[in-house]
Amino acid sequence: MPLTAEQAMLQVQERLRSLKSLIVEIDAERKRNEPNIVNTIRLAKMSSDEKSAAVNHKLKALYKTGIQDAIQEENLIRQALAKIQDIRNIRNERRIQARNAGNKETIRRGALMKMLQISAQTLPLFVSKPGEKIPPLCGSIPADNSYVAKPGDMVAALVKGLEDEENWILAEVVHYISSANKYEVDDIDEEQKDRHILSKRRIVPLPLMRANPETDGQALFPKGTTVMALYPQTTCFYKAVINQLPQTANEEYEVLFEDPTYADGYSPPLYVAQRYVIAIKQNKKVGASS
Repeated sequence: MPLTAEQAMLQVQERLRSLKSLIVEIDAERKRNEPNIVNTIRLAKMSSDEKSAAVNHKLKALYKTGIQDAIQEENLIRQALAKIQDIRNIRNERRIQARNAGNKETIRRGALMKMLQISAQTLPLFVSKPGEKIPPLCGSIPADNSYVAKPGDMVAALVKGLEDEENWILAEVVHYISSANKYEVDDIDEEQKDRHILSKRRIVPLPLMRANPETDGQALFPKGTTVMALYPQTTCFYKAVINQLPQTANEEYEVLFEDPTYADGYSPPLYVAQRYVIAIKQNKKVGASS
């Protein structure tokens, strides 16, 4: 049952209170762990001649304690991130309800570009635990064949233009028509305001999580891979080649867009967030940069 505005506000407030408590707990946990970290570093820096059996035994105990402390801190951080995601989901649900009620907000192009950038930067970061499998729609990992994008999800959609040319655009899922295996999507570009009904094969779900390069580099596209990437300051996807991978969770891909106006056929290096870099669809025409 859809949430009322009051219910949504109460739920957000409840999660904000929980989030505040978790942040306080995380800070207290870090302060509690500091003496152990300082002692571990001090003993680890001692030369081998200075380390007696007793010192080595103490250092081993400190490492064990440090591991347990890190696990506890990680659990608290994951709980806090889950609360943040809950708040995002509630706000998104209310936005979809408003849109369905005919109260779609008009966003200026400059504000839209900023919103898309923030959305990519704040996409949840997946950090795998030892031995954990990277889930679909994390970084470069594609969705399962049976996956159905939810209303409000961002996708790349292959649509026909005025002269029947086909282009990949950034769109938002309105509805999935299961009986026809088709999606109803809205062009994210406010200047177009177009709604399309497209077969599932013309839709590519965007990542729901960023991959952490430091722990899950296998969930990033290798250098030299041809992909579809959202051209900066536009809402269209074009063919590009991965030139450099992000090295940290906050960095973006460096890509070279196919562009015949340059002598080598590629644009100068441009940066695109993980959320807007996806595997190229096979046997489908990809739009050329306009």
